[in-house]
Amino acid sequence: MAEVFLRRLTRWQAETQRESVAALYAAVHRGPLAADGAPDREAFLRRFAGHDVQRPGFEMVIGSDPALVGCCYGYPADREGEERGEYLLGLPGGLSEELREPAATGRLFLIAGLMVLAAHRRTGVATRLQETLLIRSNATLALAVLAADNAPARAAFRSWGWRPLDGGPPPSGGAGPQRQAWIRPLP
Repeated sequence: MAEVFLRRLTRWQAETQRESVAALYAAVHRGPLAADGAPDREAFLRRFAGHDVQRPGFEMVIGSDPALVGCCYGYPADREGEERGEYLLGLPGGLSEELREPAATGRLFLIAGLMVLAAHRRTGVATRLQETLLIRSNATLALAVLAADNAPARAAFRSWGWRPLDGGPPPSGGAGPQRQAWIRPLP
């Protein structure tokens, strides 16, 4: 396997790479299917290009070998985003007290997406992507929202020093996919 090189993208570069990122999303998320049996690439593309890239403070790191094999992106969270339901969509209760102050003061960084092709998993690519993304952040706390039934993602985040927000097991039951917030203090 070729060495994977990481590179930060500007907002403009991320915007120009949106089709490649959407193709990566479709390749990575072959499990979560839309009604027609295909990953909902178009919904991802609308959210990524129409919302995520437009956020103030948007940051993105890609990994390539030379083809795109992974990416990680996010932005500083804020209280207005919480009020619009952008961060903890699918989680009851919105931001906890633990997160309200860091969000209000710009010290909470949301990882909005982390994707790595299956062939490059367990090779350290995801670890390097998220570390590189967070290293320049002024935030004191990072937040990611994971599907509660995604055991490999939960194991990876745990190995990186993240913890479930409530400290307990992932939620179960209910309609639709359950989601769980994970946090990590930043240096």
